[in-house]
Amino acid sequence: MKITSIRPIIVGDVRNFLFVIVETDEGLCGLGEGGITWRESAMAGFIEALRPSLLGQDPMRTEHLWQVMLRCGFFPPGRLGLAAISAIDIALWDIKAQALAVPLYQLLGGRVRDRVVCYPHVAGPNPASLVEDARRKVAEQWRFVRFDLPCWNEVFEPRRAVREGVELFAAVREAVGPEIELVIDVHTRLDPANAILLCRELEAHRPYFVEDPLRSENPASLRRLREQTSVPIAMGEQHATKWEFREMIENDWIDFARVDLCIAGGITETMKIAGWCETHYLPLAPHNPLGPVCTAASLHVDLAISNFAVQECARPPGAVLSELFPEQVPFERGHLLPPTRPGLGITFDESAIRRYPPIQDGDCPRFRRDDGAFTNW
Repeated sequence: MKITSIRPIIVGDVRNFLFVIVETDEGLCGLGEGGITWRESAMAGFIEALRPSLLGQDPMRTEHLWQVMLRCGFFPPGRLGLAAISAIDIALWDIKAQALAVPLYQLLGGRVRDRVVCYPHVAGPNPASLVEDARRKVAEQWRFVRFDLPCWNEVFEPRRAVREGVELFAAVREAVGPEIELVIDVHTRLDPANAILLCRELEAHRPYFVEDPLRSENPASLRRLREQTSVPIAMGEQHATKWEFREMIENDWIDFARVDLCIAGGITETMKIAGWCETHYLPLAPHNPLGPVCTAASLHVDLAISNFAVQECARPPGAVLSELFPEQVPFERGHLLPPTRPGLGITFDESAIRRYPPIQDGDCPRFRRDDGAFTNW
């Protein structure tokens, strides 16, 4: 079997999505997804740059082709390049599992669990509506609730956000009770001093974890936070490859690894990161704000690794791109369930692409401080 075609596709729904279709001379077709949202054209360009190194190759050689993609340009790729590699790698695993007529998780060691617990995104224009949305999610039998640190239109002021974030967390805890696990996402918006203040004040409310409390460029900044709070810390959604995770894992600075399969290097690299995390008793809580392919790929990894905690599920199966992906992975009552179809277990109707034109003016939201200075969204 040989690879005959590699095609990136950009489509729009609630946001733009980047998918890749890898085709073979035996008629098998694999699907992948890239994870750097708002940079879909850049990922597509990197996929096209990799095409000459992959056409005519055996898609079953996933480890070999991962090494080729990573190293064939001499200069190591950055995160955009790794997102492109991730998309192709997921598609190759999809082809491999289809060729062997098994669900993909069977190639990763088989199932270690029967279902995968997920957390949704909870939101609202004000604290009361957010609390009400949290109640709705619990009524729908989600076991987790996740929400963001507060902001005000396009303004984010750290001290106010910490103060009101703690108040919001306490209100959600009171609304949903002690049995529901709570996650608050800081979205890399705080410096160490304010992150320490937030985490210390949240300790009494027992968060499952605080997500991305610091910017990710300098992992060593986690040392200071780790030394001064007992709150569980989750990071990693912006990291690519095992090397970017190395310092956090080896120094035990985090409690949950937020690996994104569509950025970190696909299934090939995620399984290596997961094994490394296991040696530090570090569970995975995979990042997934994306589409049906990322959800499916994450599910197969979650089913096969022992050190799994919870799966982000911002868009439950069927919530987006339902005509393009008429069959998505099974989902019920806050859990993803094992697919039975070979490969990723999803179907793709290419004729529906025209119904999802890319969003031409889509771009990342912009936040500023009170004084007009730029700050992270």
